[in-house]
Amino acid sequence: MTSLLSCDIIPKFFKRLYMKKEIFIFIGLFLFLSVGMHFKQWTSHPITHIEHLPTSQFGLFHPLYITFGVYVIVFAIRKVFGFILKLFRKKD
Repeated sequence: MTSLLSCDIIPKFFKRLYMKKEIFIFIGLFLFLSVGMHFKQWTSHPITHIEHLPTSQFGLFHPLYITFGVYVIVFAIRKVFGFILKLFRKKD
């Protein structure tokens, strides 16, 4: 009989939680950047702003490209900061 800790269910569960966290961070960045960059358009005429997205000079998917770029930068900063904190953390 195998124990629950040696089972493959626990790591999959934590991987799913980690992915959900990263997806929420990506969506949060997307909303923050889109509202931050186009606040006046979002408050005055949001539907027409979305309708004009395909004719944007940056292309239809430019919000996703920009968000992904910022996400990669934020992810790298989080990993470096976490690594530095791990170096200075006291070991039990």
